[in-house]
Amino acid sequence: MGNRLLSMLVASAAFGVVMSHAEAKTVIHMMHQGDPGWVTTYGEVAKRFEAANPDVDIELIYAPHDAYNEKFSAAVMSKQLPDLMELDAPFLANYVWSGYLQPIKPLIDQDILDDMTESNVAQGTYPIDKDLYAVGLTDSSVVLYGNRKYLEAIGARIPKGVGDAWTREEFEGYLEKLSKLEGVKWPIDTFRGYGIKTEWITYAYGPILQSAGCDLIDRKTWKSVGTLDSDPCVDALTMMQKWVKNGWVVPQSSGTNQFFAEGHPAALAFGGHWFYAEAAASMKDDIVVMPLPKFGPKGASPNGTWIWGITTASEHPDIAGKFLSFMLKDKQYRDYARDDSAYPGLKSFAADSPLYSAGGPMALAFEQASKTAVARPPHPAYPTITSAFMGAVDEIFNGGDVKAALTAAAEKIDEDIEENDGYPPFDEQQ
Repeated sequence: MGNRLLSMLVASAAFGVVMSHAEAKTVIHMMHQGDPGWVTTYGEVAKRFEAANPDVDIELIYAPHDAYNEKFSAAVMSKQLPDLMELDAPFLANYVWSGYLQPIKPLIDQDILDDMTESNVAQGTYPIDKDLYAVGLTDSSVVLYGNRKYLEAIGARIPKGVGDAWTREEFEGYLEKLSKLEGVKWPIDTFRGYGIKTEWITYAYGPILQSAGCDLIDRKTWKSVGTLDSDPCVDALTMMQKWVKNGWVVPQSSGTNQFFAEGHPAALAFGGHWFYAEAAASMKDDIVVMPLPKFGPKGASPNGTWIWGITTASEHPDIAGKFLSFMLKDKQYRDYARDDSAYPGLKSFAADSPLYSAGGPMALAFEQASKTAVARPPHPAYPTITSAFMGAVDEIFNGGDVKAALTAAAEKIDEDIEENDGYPPFDEQQ
């Protein structure tokens, strides 16, 4: 394997070197992100695959999480697309529309396809041709974590399932009570510390809009003006701005964890499934996992995560698919994902998970996937949609006018769509 981990900055030169040193082998380039633990895990899976397939080399191309899309764009510009790539699910429509991904069903083992959850299929499906372009071992969700000690002190009702979620009135009433409770510095951590360089705001806060009865964009007309700046969305973001103004939300300057930090200064956390293992280790029996509140007529929760696609540039898509099938079945890969609290995207992985299987401490989070999950808008304009929305929320949280910020974001989204002639054939869906 030698120089397995390549930087995208040197990828172009490195590809040529690899090919010259491996004339007798098929080389598959896999672009991915992830923390050091995942990087190590991918390398170990590649070694096992190579041992079983000595005529293949798997070369890993690492791109940092926060700069992944920029690095992918650089690969496109230099015509150095990998064979196999990790991608954030809401960007799939843009990648397929741009011609970067190919249908993946013929390339993946049938037992993997049969094992996918509905949510996993949804996050990898292109809405125009309804074909599958990406698969993953995992999916994702966000739940409401609570500190049992604080909740019992204010007499809060603790929901037992998705159908029992707090209403908006209950949620805001508890925030106010928690703000006055000794030991609580902030009633809730919504992870503002993630900033606007990740998908967090769109991923986690978008369902608040959908629960309140609106959305980032109309999913039939693919117009944002009249939807993102509609009264329900203005009301929902005005509600969140009030939480910030009241000092109920952990400020961005305080980092990304005040729920289980020393002294447990935040009473609630609007946090991802990946948050559980570390929080549970700190909170012990005080951690409570609850469904996201209902802020309007229905419950809503996010889904979608980093999944795997095979590019149209691959000269060996069958080998790339063979490796991907191997990785998704690899026991050590699955064990690492399970120990990392990974959210199941395959039924067999869910059944093997002590966290998400029936009776597990995160079973309620998995229940959201089938009852309230709403995918982010599957449209080629998604990069603009999320950028505009995150900018608007940041402006609103910093005291900006809610209606004006949302209208400006909606107009920016519609302008992008108009400048691209409606992203045909999406314009024909109207």
